[in-house]
Amino acid sequence: MQEQWLHQIQSTSSLSELDNLRVHLLGKNGLVTQQLKTLGSLSVDERKSKGAEINALKDRVAAAIEEKKTSLETHALDQRLSNEKIDITLPSRPEPTGKIHPISKVIQDITQYFSQIGFQVFDGPHIETQELNFDALNIPAHHPARQSHDTFYVSGSDDILRTQTSPVQIRTLRDHKPPIRFLAPGRVFRSDDLDATHTPMFHQIEGVVIEEGINFSHLKGTLIDFCRWFFENPNMNLRFRPSFFPFTEPSAEVDISWKNDKWLEVLGCGMIHPTVLKNCGIDPDQFQGFAFGMGVDRFTMLKYGIDDIRSFYNGDTRWLDLYGFGAL
Repeated sequence: MQEQWLHQIQSTSSLSELDNLRVHLLGKNGLVTQQLKTLGSLSVDERKSKGAEINALKDRVAAAIEEKKTSLETHALDQRLSNEKIDITLPSRPEPTGKIHPISKVIQDITQYFSQIGFQVFDGPHIETQELNFDALNIPAHHPARQSHDTFYVSGSDDILRTQTSPVQIRTLRDHKPPIRFLAPGRVFRSDDLDATHTPMFHQIEGVVIEEGINFSHLKGTLIDFCRWFFENPNMNLRFRPSFFPFTEPSAEVDISWKNDKWLEVLGCGMIHPTVLKNCGIDPDQFQGFAFGMGVDRFTMLKYGIDDIRSFYNGDTRWLDLYGFGAL
């Protein structure tokens, strides 16, 4: 039987055929296994002698199957290597090169500019408490910004989607005491998508400086230098118009002299309100500070001549070919 089985093993021509033969010989009901089951009817001496003989047969058959399996696998690999060829002289397939989105580019540029004059960068969550988004910023409960037609409220809770990056100011000042200078860039959300200049999600950058002896002239000098740098016009005229914000006093809107000598509003600013400083645990008699906030989308549109804010978010890669920057 051994010679017969070994001949069958050597004659197999495929792995599947070999595996079927293995089950036929060594499986739970295989021929060799059946031989082992006959040992129980023999005497002790016969069982010892016959058991050794059958186990030797089993080992020889298993070794032959494993040897044949290795041979068949090697042959299959050789066949595959001879049939599958790759021409390594072919040029690689062209891959499109990504570009930096204009909004990302402007955020990077502004962050780099202010980092050179000592500003750090802090971030915060998109979902905020009303205490951080409104109360701590001296925005009263009756303020129009807190109405549902202006603010997105999270269903089932008192939380909201932040309407400004100013909550980062509160978070930062409660964790880091002055003197401090920092930026808070990020997405903000408002229920406003009426035309080509408004979307329910857009980007802001808020800047904060709190030190001893800070006054409005420091704020004016900072913003004048920044706007002239950003718009690449060292002679650009700026105008500071008195305005009102609950979290600053005094407050101002900043206009720049734009096309045809017309004034164009670009950002808001002011000296941080003493109540806001107190809400952050800062003594307003010791420290003073200013804050400013700008819409990144608006600055990007002005600098690069983009006339529809919705084109920032439509995902058209052809648009990036026109307005994108560099390669990722």
